[in-house]
Amino acid sequence: MDLSKHWKTVVETLQDGLIVVDPGGTIVFVNPAAADLTGYAPEELVGRSCRILGCTGCEIKGRGAGETWCGLFDRGQVSIKQCTITDRSRRSVHILKSARVLKDADGRVIGAVETLKDMSRFIRQQQEIAALRKSCRLDAGYHGIIGESLKIQRLFELIESVARSDAPVLVLGESGTGKELVARAIHDTSVRKEGPFIKVNCAALNENLLESELFGHVKGAYTGAERSRIGRFEAAHGGTILLDEIGDIPLTTQVKLLRVLEEREIERVGDHQPIPVDVRIITATNRDLEELIRQGAFREDLFFRINVFPIHCPSLAERPDDIPLIVKSFIDQQGAKAGKRISGLTPGAMEALLAYSWPGNVRELRNAVEYAYVLCPGEWIGREHLPPKISRMNGLSAVRDDDATATTADAAARERLVHTLRMTGGNQSEAARRLKVSRVTIWKRIKKYGIDLDAEIRQQ
Repeated sequence: MDLSKHWKTVVETLQDGLIVVDPGGTIVFVNPAAADLTGYAPEELVGRSCRILGCTGCEIKGRGAGETWCGLFDRGQVSIKQCTITDRSRRSVHILKSARVLKDADGRVIGAVETLKDMSRFIRQQQEIAALRKSCRLDAGYHGIIGESLKIQRLFELIESVARSDAPVLVLGESGTGKELVARAIHDTSVRKEGPFIKVNCAALNENLLESELFGHVKGAYTGAERSRIGRFEAAHGGTILLDEIGDIPLTTQVKLLRVLEEREIERVGDHQPIPVDVRIITATNRDLEELIRQGAFREDLFFRINVFPIHCPSLAERPDDIPLIVKSFIDQQGAKAGKRISGLTPGAMEALLAYSWPGNVRELRNAVEYAYVLCPGEWIGREHLPPKISRMNGLSAVRDDDATATTADAAARERLVHTLRMTGGNQSEAARRLKVSRVTIWKRIKKYGIDLDAEIRQQ
């Protein structure tokens, strides 16, 4: 049976779109699936240039025909490639595209065939899943980072953006803001997540030990080097290395680090044999590197190499709305470890936490919660259970709170939310902006406090 006579029937039954073009890019055939995908009738496409679809995966080289104008004819084929086309309604359609050049019996190029698989539904599902994960992580934490404020949501977005590339990242922020957590989140979200994540505290070692720690050494390289040892860069091969406290690294080591960034090679101490390394470099510091450059303590060329994608970790003072959520997380963690049941904080205790400036940021807040957790004999942590410097902040006395007043905080929060929603005519996005929280938080609080939005607005 000669099936070659029935090729048109075969391709017309395919679920994926199929388009055939001549060497000049003019469409000579489309199957029904391609017509459905693009929104054009077959007669509207046949005889037109394939550029009508505006495919983002096409490599247009110039004018003419064949390899002089299209990268496909130059390479001979295109493997599976994710891109978008523009349909008849001028909407973008996500597709997976494959293509191959067609030749006659004499080897002459006579055109090309492209198959287009509709990925729009899959992309929408992925976007919905990502949005759901984003809303859920506000309470559950994002790679250990707790918060729901706009600043912390922006941090999450930056992490996800930079994780898609291999560019060097400089994580900036005060001590205790979670710079290591950010670096770890970048690694865990990247294509290198299956590789090692290696951390080096550059401030903890002197110059000689730091170079050996970073690059390794050979036997006899210095007194006490009784055997060869690989360094952290070699250990991080295929993964990520975090150079914490990069501002404290000596100038001589900065030169060698710059060479690693430029050449992707290291040399062990006492050896001159270059060793290639494939490592994503993340650096972190709480110091002002530009000021160190002016003082001559940090190399400007190294700064430009590590500062490709800077990320700022907001201090706790910049996101006070996150304190209740972080405290709850720490209490839950303590409860899981110690088995002691603590329901939460009294309004007076929370007032003291919100009034404090938190120079030690999240790390200091964790210590304060652990301190209070140990002292608290009952179900609610009061102001008197907090560290003295916090409980007496702004003249607050360490007087025990009445547990029964715990509900007053919720009542005040509900009233504030209702007032803001009335002022914005029920616009939750505007209310979120005025209260400096996310829209998801507004929605959750409406549910939590049982607010009938329509009824509250009518009462104005």
